Amino acid sequence: MSLLQGFKVLDLASVGPAARASRILADYGMEVIKVAPVASKGAKQTEPVYHAYGAGRGTKRIRVDLESAAGKEAIYRLARSVDVMIESFRPGVAQRIGVGYEQIKAHNPRIVYCSTSGYGQDGPCAQWAGHDINYLAMGGFLACSGRDAAGRPAIPGATVADSAGGGMQAAMSIMAALVQLPRRGEGCYLDVAITDGVLNLMSLYIDEYLATGVDTAPESALLTGKYACYGVYATRDGKALAVGAIETRFFANLCRLLELDQYAPLQYDTARQREIKAALSEAFLGRDRDEWTALLAGANTCVTPVLGIPEIVANEHFQARRTFMAAHHPEHGEFRQLAPVLAGNERECAAHEVRPAGRTDTDAVFGAAGFSAAEIAALRTAGVVE
Repeated sequence: MSLLQGFKVLDLASVGPAARASRILADYGMEVIKVAPVASKGAKQTEPVYHAYGAGRGTKRIRVDLESAAGKEAIYRLARSVDVMIESFRPGVAQRIGVGYEQIKAHNPRIVYCSTSGYGQDGPCAQWAGHDINYLAMGGFLACSGRDAAGRPAIPGATVADSAGGGMQAAMSIMAALVQLPRRGEGCYLDVAITDGVLNLMSLYIDEYLATGVDTAPESALLTGKYACYGVYATRDGKALAVGAIETRFFANLCRLLELDQYAPLQYDTARQREIKAALSEAFLGRDRDEWTALLAGANTCVTPVLGIPEIVANEHFQARRTFMAAHHPEHGEFRQLAPVLAGNERECAAHEVRPAGRTDTDAVFGAAGFSAAEIAALRTAGVVE
């Protein structure tokens, strides 16, 4: 049995951090109901590509006209039958259109209501538009990251703000609220600001500055590349290795295997870092990446290969851990996707049958919430649901 089986989520978002949160919750067993605008009235909502966000795994879909009184009433009735509601409108919009926390709470006092936004529901930046790169910029992540060839902060290879700062923060907050619900006897409102999540990720450096006045920049601290023992090195074949030999014993092992024993005692000698980095760089250029991996990775050196996405999906370690699962799309055919890999999930999954674009679960969702067949038919005829 999945850890969160039996809980239901009503999700008004389609992409971004909120969608990542509901993906996490669905993988832990929650039933997620995605609410999109009705297509018949020309309403627009970003539709993710068929394979994104787990390809809709564990998710039901409905379309509701939130601009109509009947549509809002339908959402209110649905809200009585769920545990969690997620939205990602610009701050103030959910309240204005009639699906804000207080309006939903009036119909379900036990609702855990989660608003996700870039900068939070209040403050001078609350109404700013943004995406992952903006939140990483505002939260200090980019300033502390490596530089590209032009000396600018490099664009990260993953949407860290959306995934961790927003999606994981929202999922964690929702789970915490549900744990507390039996004691409180009522739900709560969660203001998930993605930039707050980025600040949390940057807490080591922020706290250091607040306590000591010391700023952090690329190559100014251990974890931003100041020392040779922590960095990325090119190999003979144009690939790369990641070195994280922070502990003295690991760095000593590395130096021994690189035949650079003279540098082991100088690991944290600031004056010698340029020299040590040059020596390690030259040594690593002497062999191909996978040769170094075979020699170093299992030898207590904290050295790993920098893998590309195709290499990840072919990697024997991830294969052994059942990291990928099968899926089938009626138009695109068979494909593989990332299985639920976060701790506590069940990785042994049956092949996922992907819902065709545009198909909804209206009858099942509304029927489970207590709507009669006649009521559902009337809503469909009036164009309130699809």
